Amino acid sequence: MTTPKAETTTSRVLAGLRHDDSSVRLRAALAAGSDPDPGFVEPLVERCGVEPVFHVRDMLTWALTRHPETVTVPRVLAELRSPDARARSQALHTLSKIGDRGVWPAVPRPLLTDPDDEVARTAWRTAVLLAPEDEAAELSRALVSQLGRGERETQLSLSRALIELGGPAVPPVRAVAEGHPDPRVRAHALATEQLRRDPEAGFAYAVEEAKRVVSLGPDGPPGEEGGGRGADR
Repeated sequence: MTTPKAETTTSRVLAGLRHDDSSVRLRAALAAGSDPDPGFVEPLVERCGVEPVFHVRDMLTWALTRHPETVTVPRVLAELRSPDARARSQALHTLSKIGDRGVWPAVPRPLLTDPDDEVARTAWRTAVLLAPEDEAAELSRALVSQLGRGERETQLSLSRALIELGGPAVPPVRAVAEGHPDPRVRAHALATEQLRRDPEAGFAYAVEEAKRVVSLGPDGPPGEEGGGRGADR
């Protein structure tokens, strides 16, 4: 039987999630995760889709991970088809934190090529965490199709995802690096290869080295011996 005190606490949490003050929303999410209640799941998921403050969104996701997966996962999966990019992105992030690899078949593959960069970036990270090993080659091909996309932050996210996939991603990335007709795409593939070989070099260096190789060739300008060997360090 629900006590008046419990009803008051629940009402306070639900009101807090809708409050204009982000610190109040943060405390409400913390309370919802500290004392889970199935009645919190729907409001938490809804708030995830509209919450503008990063650390509040992270607390909302944490609160959802504290609830039973049988309740949270179906509701979070439904958000993957939301027309709102933030809702799709946060739902993917939440699934990655829940960590149930069994949900992967229910994750729509078009999210890997979502037109919103933040959704796509989150989808790449989530895919690497949740996809089974026997789908790594197929996943690699899907990710390779996104090479050259976006600005440096997006490109770095994709390169990291491809590197995390390991062996299955090497042949398709190398094929693009060796012969893709688009210089931007080829440079991104080369930068990914460079970063795989030398993680300490940093992505900025890898990108600049890749651009040099695309424009001058692996051996540098004519007459410059060993000009491009830095890429093989």
